Amino acid sequence: MNIADLRRDYKLQALDESQANANPIEQFRSWFAEAVASEALEPNAMTLCTVDADGRPSARIVLLKGIEPMGLTFFTNYESRKAADLMANPQVALVLFWPELERQVRIEGEVTKVGRAESDAYFQSRPRASQLGAWASPQSSTLGSRADLEREFEELSRRFGDGDISCPPHWGGYRVTPDRFEFWQGRRSRLHDRLQYLLVNGAWKIERLAP
Repeated sequence: MNIADLRRDYKLQALDESQANANPIEQFRSWFAEAVASEALEPNAMTLCTVDADGRPSARIVLLKGIEPMGLTFFTNYESRKAADLMANPQVALVLFWPELERQVRIEGEVTKVGRAESDAYFQSRPRASQLGAWASPQSSTLGSRADLEREFEELSRRFGDGDISCPPHWGGYRVTPDRFEFWQGRRSRLHDRLQYLLVNGAWKIERLAP
């Protein structure tokens, strides 16, 4: 197999300014609903890009868990590497890619922690095993072995028994307040459609970018 020969010509849809919602959050809601309807694998999986205090970038996949007028929400361990990056530099970038629809969305903005009540409410909606996992994992820390993690999980399972599991104080949500969106629709001959939304003086400006 020659990697250089791997390619696909995109031809499913087009993206025109006349079709775009003036509000990028509503445009995003529409595309996200289509991604869910397409039965895309993990349609809410998104790449979160951060930069640490030394200017070193880092990226990983997180799950989108909220779309609100003020921004997009995800949840994580507040003692993780990503959390340390966000403490040093709250400017982030997100990317969602839906190959089934030949689409991607790029988002840039500033991140803030959500309120404790919102984090608690979401935590209680998680499966019980995921709740235990949030307590058991010292996310991004070095582990002696897989067995150490599993022992901690089993110990916490015994400790909590059948009772309610509270949200760990070191775990919760972040909300990204965007100031830039880009909606990308694959097109033939790599002449892709790219519509960018920029927040200028409190209003969204739409412009077309070259592919």
